[in-house]
Amino acid sequence: MNQSGPKAELGDFLRSRRGRIRPEDAGLRSLGGRRRVPGLRREELARLAGVSVDYYTRFEQGRAGNVSDAVLGAVAVALRLDDAETAHLTRLVRTAGRGAGSVRAAAALDGAREPQEVRAGLRRLLESMPETPAFVVGRRTDILAWNPLFATLVTDFGALPPEHRNKAWLVFLDPEVRGRFVNWERKARDLVAFLRFDLGRHPHDPRFAALIAELGERSPEFNGLWAEQEVRGKTHGGYHLRHPLVGEFTLAYESLNLPDDPDQTLITYTAEAGSPSEAALRILSEASASAAASASSASRPGEGLGPAAGPVRTPPA
Repeated sequence: MNQSGPKAELGDFLRSRRGRIRPEDAGLRSLGGRRRVPGLRREELARLAGVSVDYYTRFEQGRAGNVSDAVLGAVAVALRLDDAETAHLTRLVRTAGRGAGSVRAAAALDGAREPQEVRAGLRRLLESMPETPAFVVGRRTDILAWNPLFATLVTDFGALPPEHRNKAWLVFLDPEVRGRFVNWERKARDLVAFLRFDLGRHPHDPRFAALIAELGERSPEFNGLWAEQEVRGKTHGGYHLRHPLVGEFTLAYESLNLPDDPDQTLITYTAEAGSPSEAALRILSEASASAAASASSASRPGEGLGPAAGPVRTPPA
């Protein structure tokens, strides 16, 4: 997980979730005494989950051994966790409970993973949506493939070094991309919450650890959001954007997880029919098509047709 290890990650997450709930909101009479934290104490959470204080203490410290699904469920209910948070808690508990041999094996597996590749059929799907900004995101929010309109919307991904084709890196460390989001903090929060969710799925990925370390070193804002322990998966929603060609507008996004690869997600952006945002998107689409035509023409040697530049960019492995 982080440099302090999976048990510390589990403890940090549980303490942050306890801190959200006041005893009176959970139907508990305060145990009295001076409270050092605004939320539930361990003994109060243990009472709600129906376990002993000693057991919950060991649970929070990652020392409870083989935790049953029933106990996990009871703790999740007591903490009022949503589905993403419950899945994250389950992964944290299972990871913290692994022996040293299992941890080494998992780390070796994560370290040996091949670079992610986008299927040809999925690339063709991106090509078939010239008026819809779309891209494929992989582990760690790596941007694996995109169509020209998404590049026009955000940035020229093809001009970036492969290690910077990462949504989190760009949103926190690239001023141009940061400026695309009118409510940048909301976008940043969503990204950090998904990064933590994804990290729980790949706790021993060395490239993940390097990304978190770089963001933490270079962005105080990332550090502050990371400390909040928020967890969310990719679903759907919308963002208020700005672009030099059209000014401010709003797009909705949909996240479509691939059934044969849970580490890849197709994300598309659309505008409400008849809205000013749809008109703005149409202008960007026309600009994108014009740029692609110019690039295709420039790539032709002499007067021959030559190979046209493909509309979908995929970073090298």
